Formats: sequence, structure tokens, C-alpha cells
Amino acid sequence: MNDPLAEVVTLLQPQAPFSKLVHGAGIWRVHRTQSEKPFYGVILEGSCCLEINGQPPLTLQKGDFVLIPAASDFSTSSYPPELSKEVSSFPTLHPEGVYRIGSPEGEPEVQLLIGYCQFGSPDAALLVSLLPQLVLVRGEKRLSTLVQLVADETRERRPARDVVLLRLLEVLLIEALRSMTATAGSTGLLRGLADERLAAAIRQMHKTPGRRWTVVELAKEAALSRSSFFERFREAVGVAPMEYLLAWRMALARKMLQNKEGSMGDIAECVGYGSASAFSVAFTRYVGMAPAHYAQQLRQ
Repeated sequence: MNDPLAEVVTLLQPQAPFSKLVHGAGIWRVHRTQSEKPFYGVILEGSCCLEINGQPPLTLQKGDFVLIPAASDFSTSSYPPELSKEVSSFPTLHPEGVYRIGSPEGEPEVQLLIGYCQFGSPDAALLVSLLPQLVLVRGEKRLSTLVQLVADETRERRPARDVVLLRLLEVLLIEALRSMTATAGSTGLLRGLADERLAAAIRQMHKTPGRRWTVVELAKEAALSRSSFFERFREAVGVAPMEYLLAWRMALARKMLQNKEGSMGDIAECVGYGSASAFSVAFTRYVGMAPAHYAQQLRQ
């Protein structure tokens, strides 16, 4: 069966340039701003707090996995968080390869494996916007194991390291996203796929992006009226149905241009345009440059 979530994660081209093991003790707080890199972490022992964009603190406990696809302003701190409000901590690297925050001595009260990944796709911003702001999964040992494998592979210089890391990160992201329960407050692809009616239409868009879809036809796939489908889709996914379809088509077109998959006419047909010229006009309007110019830039 066609799997939109797997396709989005694959197109993101995740990479893992950095991960580290962190031990914390005493009172500490690490604030991160404007990194805009996807942040992930798993609580190996103990507990800590997470605050995102000034929202109320969230307590993380042993076994919790967290993913922030676009981490722009967040902080982690000791528990309870009130004690660390005025504290600014900087992790220090110890000889055994572990980073320490808070008190430099004594047994750690919390152990975390954290890291940043990056997305190689030119459409990363678009695809990330389809994901929830925060992915939190509790008590999934599979995720802890996957994160540990990512960390081990990052540190070692074994053959085919980059290929293994790519596959591990794809599995990690898919596992995290499908393990998460979509909430009413989180718009994006995950919430759309959690809606059985909308999921039917989304899968069809991904299965046959070259079809001349209309909102009426997509509403029929969802077994909804046109107006009900339109409002339900926009509320769940965060964009209108045809806006989502256009974004997905352009993401596929960029991938095909990057991988040199067929002629301009082949690409146009694959993503729903009757001619190369019509595709070129739409691509230029969406991306800001003609597809031929875009492909030429990729070769430089």
C-alpha cells in the first residue's frame, strides 16, 4: 500500500552529523535558539524538563523519546524547572566522552542521549511544516534502541557508515511518527493520516500525483461532500487540499530533476502537467526559477 508518511521521510533525506551522551546533576538549564536543526533525544535515566517557544514545561522521564522537527527556541532543564529559571548551563566534555551539565561531580541524576540531524531535501521546510511541532513518544524501547544505534554509528568509522546512518534515521523518524498519537492541537500530515476519511484522499494523491485531481474527486475518495472535505482537510493538515497536492508534486519534481529521472516531458507527465511548457511555468512560479536552471544549478 502507498505510504505517504514513509515517502515524506524518505524525501527529507535525513542525516545525523551530531549526537552525544549527556549526564546532568544538580540545577541546570540549557537554552537553544535559532538552530532550526531537527533535535531528538531519549531519556535513558532520570527525568528533566522541556520547554518549547515559551510554552508550559513538559516533564520527560526514562524511556521518553522526543523529536522537534524544526527546533528554533527551546530549553531543557533539571526538575523541578522553577529552580533553574535563572541558570544558564554549558555542557563540558569529560575524558570518557560524556558531556556533563550542572554539578560536575557525583552520580548523574539524569542521562540523555541527544542529537541534531539535518534534512538534505531542498523541500525540507515544506515537508517539515507537514509534521507536528513536537513528537513525544513514551515507553517505546524500540525507539531507544534505534537512537542508541544512531549514536554508535555516528561515533564509529565503519564501512558504509553514511548509508547505514541514512537508513537508521529514516526508520527512527517513521517509528517515532507512527508511534505518536495525533492530538487535536497538532496540524500536519500526521493528523491528516490519523483521519480515516482524509487518509484515503492523501494516499491517492501520493499514489497518482499525475492525475488531474479536483477537490470534488478528492472529496469522493474521502466519502465526504466537497465543502466538508475542504474544511476538514485544511483544519487537519494546515493547508488546502490542492495546495498540499501542488507542494507534493513540486517536491517530487525537484527529486526527479536532482536524480536526472527522465526528460522534462516525462517529469511534467509524472506530476500532472500536460506539457513540458505548462510544467515549466508552474515550477518557475513555485520555486522561483525554471526547471532547466534548477537542474543546472544542481550540477554545479
